[in-house]
This record gives sequence, structure tokens and C-alpha cells, in this order.
Amino acid sequence: MKTMRTPFLAAMMVCAAAFVAGYYGFSFAQDRSFADSEKQRAEIKKGLATVEDLSTAFRHVGRVVEPSVVLINVRKKAPVMQQMPFDDDFLRRFFPDRDGDGRPDVPEGFLPRPEDMPVPDQVGTGSGIIVEVRGAKGYIITNNHVAGGAEEMIITLADGRRVSNGKLLGVDPKTDLAVIEIEADRLSAASWGDSDTLQKGDWVLAFGSPFGYVGSMTHGIVSALNRTDVGILGEGGYENFIQVDCPINPGNSGGPLVNLRGEVVGINTAIASRTGGFQGIGFTIPSNLAQFVYRSLRDHGRVVRGWLGVVIQSVSNDPQLARSFGWDKNTGVLVSEVLSDTPATGKLMHGDIITAINGKPANDVQQLREAIAAMPPGTEVELTVFRKRQTEKVTLKLGEQPEDLVAVRQGGPTQRGPRRGPEGLTNIPEVGIQVRTVTPEMARRDGLNVSSGVVVMRMEPNSIAARRGLRLGDVITEVDGRPVSSAAEFAEAIKQGDLKKGIQLYVTSAQGTKRFVLLTTEM
Repeated sequence: MKTMRTPFLAAMMVCAAAFVAGYYGFSFAQDRSFADSEKQRAEIKKGLATVEDLSTAFRHVGRVVEPSVVLINVRKKAPVMQQMPFDDDFLRRFFPDRDGDGRPDVPEGFLPRPEDMPVPDQVGTGSGIIVEVRGAKGYIITNNHVAGGAEEMIITLADGRRVSNGKLLGVDPKTDLAVIEIEADRLSAASWGDSDTLQKGDWVLAFGSPFGYVGSMTHGIVSALNRTDVGILGEGGYENFIQVDCPINPGNSGGPLVNLRGEVVGINTAIASRTGGFQGIGFTIPSNLAQFVYRSLRDHGRVVRGWLGVVIQSVSNDPQLARSFGWDKNTGVLVSEVLSDTPATGKLMHGDIITAINGKPANDVQQLREAIAAMPPGTEVELTVFRKRQTEKVTLKLGEQPEDLVAVRQGGPTQRGPRRGPEGLTNIPEVGIQVRTVTPEMARRDGLNVSSGVVVMRMEPNSIAARRGLRLGDVITEVDGRPVSSAAEFAEAIKQGDLKKGIQLYVTSAQGTKRFVLLTTEM
């Protein structure tokens, strides 16, 4: 019996020790977990203090900026009504068609002329920001769509005073900006900030009068930078917007976007919306662009921009096309046309790829256009150009950008383009088009801006040509850099080319503009 008791007691002691160790170990683990939790709570509390500091920063920014923000009420002449209040179907009930032309026979003088019909003036509201004070004069920057064409303006200052002596110094539709001068005492100007220092994720605040609610402030972050081709300003517009998620609504237009230092880094301009209200995407004009336009409008009443005289396209839009020139990068600006009698005439060639201006990169069309436009006419610039697979330096003097660039590019009225006809068509099955040789008679008849080449008359849906952006009425004048003057030459050039590597076309559209198109089976 004694022999068996000893092992039993030993086993009991081992079990007891294990229990005690497990209990205290579990307790220690719980204590450690609790301590870690308390430490984490303490850190969160510190974070909450930082959040409170952020709220304080917002409040301070508001106190700095709001004295410079204004409400702008405008009255504009409405356009003359171009349409009668009654349509033909309604008028036929009283004046039947007796002469057979399909229109009701309304007695002369029965209906008023559109220009004689009273049209109420348009009224609207927007925002603005005082960016400069000289003595008793204050200078406000806002949007062209707010103040442009105003017959009357009432400017309401942050302290409630209403100023009716506002004078429109100038507008710039290409950036949708305008400058107003007012006279009043006790005016406060905001400070400009550097929009080039903004980064995605930066806190920003928007000020203005959405839906007429004066003195509103919203906050958000920079969602994206360098938003181009938004489609707000039309052809020739300078679209390089800051995208923000600050709530921006009608009435915010022209108000400032500011950083946490209370500096103006943008002018709020538009929203992307399916309903007309804010849906999380707002667009702001960068302050560095706005400052340039502001100074020009303040001093000259218009914006004087430098000009090269070329039609260009971004390499990044079609890197395959750029590679057909031997360029292996995804940045740069391809010259698709050199306009006659411009600073670029005799200096640049179609097919050149501009990679830098005065040593600074020209990564895309927007970057190059803004750099050129910001320089005064007469400035000598050095362009770095990739030409015929070699890099060259080209020096030229800038001209002054014409007001109507579209008219300059087209060289006159809009071209009609070729008439379609079955005769003389040559089928190019490799790319899915039928073409016809341009003749002098055709060029005169159809107003074509070329003397030779082939016209695209028919195109198969979903063909290589259709997918790569060739259009009916396009006139092809070069294939892989070599001129073509007939449908037979063009057909032979396509047969000799390599669609896998790409066949480069130089094309003049029916509207007279020129561009490069790369036909390839590679997507």
C-alpha cells in the first residue's frame, strides 16, 4: 500500500501545480489584455484630442477666410426668343395649308416677330472672393458663368453691406473666370495659396452661398488632381481641374477652395451630377491658373496668351501611335498639324513629339498648353523635340493666341466633307473601308482642305478602321510618312504595311483638322 501511495500523491501535486499555474497564467493574460486595452483607449483619447484640434483648425480657417467671401446677385439680358410660342400643329387648326408647302398659311403680321416678344431678364446668384484691396477698391474673382454679361450686380459683403457699384473688368470663357472691381471701405482680402503643392487626400474647405444660404462652409479632401477633358469649357478651354468631395451646390460657383492655412488654392466652378445637386464630385480651378488669369483681367481686361500655332495630341492617349514614330515613352505631345503663318511654321513639323519646354517636361497636351499660354507673346522658348527618331532642340518666338482658335484651325467656314457615291470606290478589306481618289473637281465641289489623297467613303462596323477612330469623310494623305495621291497607291501601301506592328495614317477630317491614326490589330 505504501508503495502505491507515493506515486498517487506525486500525481496529485503535479495536477495541483498545473492548475495553479494555469489559473495564474490565465489571470496574468487577462491582466495583460486589460492593460493593453487601457493603453489603446488612452491612445484613442489622444487621437480624439487631435480631432478636436482639427475642428479648431476648421473654425480658425473660417474666421480667416469668411470676411473675404461675397455673395453676387446678377441680372442679365435674356437671349432673344428664337422660337414662336405656337407650333405648326396648333396653327393648322385655324390656318390650314392651302398652298401645299406643308406649313399653315398664317396671315402676314398675325404673329409677332421673335425679337419683338418680351423676354424677362435672367437673374442668378453666385459667390466670389476678394483677393486684393487697393485703397478703397476691392478686386473679386469669380466665375464667368456667374458674372459674365451682367447688366446689374449687387455684391453682398460678409458683414451684410450691399455694394451696387460693381464693375466687370473682364471675363475669360476659356477658364470660366471673371474679375469684378468694387469700391467700399473696410474690405478684407484673402491670401493666395500654391495649388501645385496640393496632394490627393489633403483637407480642403469650400466657401460660398449654396442655394442662397450665405456664409456656408463645407469640408472634404482633394479627390484627384489634373482632371482634364471634363467637357465643361468646350473646345479651346483650359480644363485642369482639382477634383474635391467638399459638398458644392448651385450658388457655390466662384467661391474659394482653401487649405488648412486659410489660403485660396482654387475657385469652385462645377459639379458632376445627374440630379443637379451635389453627388460627391466637385471641380475647382487651380489657384495658380486663376492668379494668372486674374492679373491679366485686372490689368488688361482680357487674357493675353502665348501661342505656338500647332494642333497637338497627348502621347498618353495612344502610346501605340507614338511607338510608330520610334518613341517608346508614354509621355510627350504629338504635333498633328502646323498651322500656316504661325510661330511654329518652318520650325516644327507634323509628326514631331514635343517632350520639354525650356528644359521642363511637357508630359501631355494640358501641361504644354498651360505653359505656353502663361508666357507673353514675343517670348523666346526652347522646345525639346523627338523628330525622325532623334532628339533635337527647336527655338522660336511665341505669338499671341487668337480669340477664335477654331476659325484659325479651320481656315474659314466649316468644311462640308465629301458626298457619298458608289462610283470609283476601291475596297480595302484588310482594314474594312472603301476609299476614293481625291480629284481637283471633288476638292472644289466638296470644300476639301487638301489637293490630293483618298477619301474614306464607306466603313464596315467594328472594323479595324472603325475601332481605331477613322471616320467617314476623312481624307488620308500619308501612309507611314509617305504621301499617297490615289486609291491604288493607298491600297498598295496598306498591303505592304504590317497591321500587327501598326500602319500610320495622316488624316484630314471633314472639318479641316488634321491628326494621326494608327491602324493595328493590337489592342
